[in-house]
Amino acid sequence: MRKHLTLSFFLILLLQLESFSQGAYIPYNRDYYHLLERYEILEGKNNQIFHTGFKPYRRDQVGAYLDTLAQGNLIQSKTDRFNINYLSNDNWEFIDRETENSRNPILGGIYRKPSDFFHYRDSIFDFHINPVIYLSGGIEPNQDNFRMRNSRGVEFRGSIDRKVSFYTYFTTTQTIFPSWVKEYVEQSGAVPGEGFWKRYEGEGYGYFSAMGHVNFNISKSIQAQFGHDRNFVGEGYRSLIISDFSNPYVFVKLNTKIWKFNFTNLWSQKTADVTYDFVGRPTDDRYPQKWFSHHRLGINIGKKLNVGVFESVMKNQFDWNYLNPLIFYRWVEHQLGTPDKVMLGTDFKWNFTPGMQLYGQFVLDEFVFGEFFGIDGPNSIRNKHALQAGYKYINAFKVNNLDLQLEYNQVRPYTFQEKFENQSFTNYRTPLTHPLGANFREAVAIVRYQPIPRLFTNLTMLYQYFGDDPSADINYGKNILKDRTNPNTGIGLFGNVIGQGVENRVLMANLNLSYMVRQNVFLDLSHSIRNQKIENEDQMRNTSFTQLSLRVNMVRNDFNY
Repeated sequence: MRKHLTLSFFLILLLQLESFSQGAYIPYNRDYYHLLERYEILEGKNNQIFHTGFKPYRRDQVGAYLDTLAQGNLIQSKTDRFNINYLSNDNWEFIDRETENSRNPILGGIYRKPSDFFHYRDSIFDFHINPVIYLSGGIEPNQDNFRMRNSRGVEFRGSIDRKVSFYTYFTTTQTIFPSWVKEYVEQSGAVPGEGFWKRYEGEGYGYFSAMGHVNFNISKSIQAQFGHDRNFVGEGYRSLIISDFSNPYVFVKLNTKIWKFNFTNLWSQKTADVTYDFVGRPTDDRYPQKWFSHHRLGINIGKKLNVGVFESVMKNQFDWNYLNPLIFYRWVEHQLGTPDKVMLGTDFKWNFTPGMQLYGQFVLDEFVFGEFFGIDGPNSIRNKHALQAGYKYINAFKVNNLDLQLEYNQVRPYTFQEKFENQSFTNYRTPLTHPLGANFREAVAIVRYQPIPRLFTNLTMLYQYFGDDPSADINYGKNILKDRTNPNTGIGLFGNVIGQGVENRVLMANLNLSYMVRQNVFLDLSHSIRNQKIENEDQMRNTSFTQLSLRVNMVRNDFNY
């Protein structure tokens, strides 16, 4: 499949007739992307430059959007002006306005721009390079070892002839996780967001991270990207369609924007559910692969509402039929006589008044009319779907730069599982969507506040209710790596409810204070509290974790699961 994807990419490159100036994609970062999206919500209408339902975004489009914001009257507070200036400096090569130069560049050539360690730009070649660093240390009570992370690497981006842009990033990391993250890794056999790992200092992990992409415009309305990265669909803190929780994967993406329509096609190769030997890495056999196709049509309905409809298919072998960018996947599945894993659904956002947004997702895994509506029996095992509902309030209670977000997620048992090998919605043993997999309900509350321009505060609170399996050979529908046709599956065809199995309840809160020392250099102080009650256990599992971090051009750690 990798050969097919590469061949397809270069055929498109050779056949393109026109090229237009464009930029690389901005790596997905919740804190960074919130700063962009809050101004659309404040304005109370969809921006006309790009749709926000499929992430990441391109730098040239973000630059054009920032220019429109600077020309309007929306930006009033000192902190908002700082944010727009920060985002503009980060994408300065696509900003029409004049952006900052560093006051005291090093040796005349280092950090001439606040965002770039070094850059070179002429009419043909554009190049930007930056160091990537994450150093943190933390304490968790009742744990012998110091919690830590040591990541270092480099990222660079640029373009050739202003027609083909590129981005690459690589780091090496040694880390010792908090206890609940370590437990997740040991149970799943993969580091969330990274996949492969090796042992480090007994209970720690070491891994190498690499991402990159090349992209260009086929025409004024059609953009192409070939990359190894993550994608995210939706407006929420979580995504029940495609999230950034699993490790990066190779993909080809076409994005077509015409009038109010935005049509995205994604074809990718995933690492299937490798056999894990529990000594530090998967077995030495070549890892099996599986193939994922996804298309989403986003439509701006009026100025305030955006609705997306999507379809995804996961296959255990490559099939040319799913490369058609316009075909209905369910029809292909029926014509081929194959029981491929097809998902359907919708997502939306509604900026119903300036400063407020409602958003949500609905994902349908399997549909049998009588069982879905309970006519044939209650809570069928084939009634598999996921639901998200959320609300954002920007400048809450008329307090500048105080932003609130409330979100509810639920996924019924056995959703995302499959009865055929290597067709579950996973990548390298981790879910493509929510960290919990399935068989759960979750409520999330987030408070973001910038009391002064350089200080970002984030309080994230969550409540999770889910049912776990009592043993490895029993399947109550949470672990989406398991086979849903296992003879020990659940309690039968009917009577399957969210939370079945071993009942778990988790309460968690994380407070993070980030101070921007200079462009994309942050000092973080965070404190997490996590309480987990497991059915039939006499005591709750209570823990806390405090850490201090230095980040340079890296996404903040997020252990909220």
